[in-house]
Amino acid sequence: MSTAQHLSIVPAGSGGASGTKSGGAAGGTGPKAPKQVFWDRRELDALLNVYGRRVAAGDWRDYAMSGARDMAVFEVYRRASEMPLYRIEKRPKLRNRQGAYAVIAASGMILKRGHELKQVLKVLEPKQISLVSEL
Repeated sequence: MSTAQHLSIVPAGSGGASGTKSGGAAGGTGPKAPKQVFWDRRELDALLNVYGRRVAAGDWRDYAMSGARDMAVFEVYRRASEMPLYRIEKRPKLRNRQGAYAVIAASGMILKRGHELKQVLKVLEPKQISLVSEL
C-alpha cells in the first residue's frame, strides 16, 4: 500500500500556510542561518573570469571549490597533483570587520582581504608592464 503525499506551495513573503502575516516569526521559526556557505552566481562569474584569463595565459590549470558551514573556498592549482597556489575564501561572519573575502597564498599569507570580491581578486591579476621609449 502506498500513501499519497501532498505538496503545498506557499509563495515567498506570505506569513505561512494560513497566508497571514505577523510581526514576528511565524510559528517560532524565524529566518534560519544557511546550512552551508557557497558562492553565488555573481561571485562565481568574477572568480571564473579571473581563472579563465590565467588559464589562457598558461599560469593555472585546475581549480576546486568547496563549501562549509562557515566559509566557501575556491582554490587554484598549477597542476592538479600539487598544493593550491591560491585560496580565495568567503567568510560571511567577517563581512562587518575586515571583509568577507580573502586571497591566501600557498604559504598561508593573506595577500588581500576586503568587502568587494572584484577588488580582492585584483591581487591575482598579472602586472601589466609596458615599455616606454623616449622620442
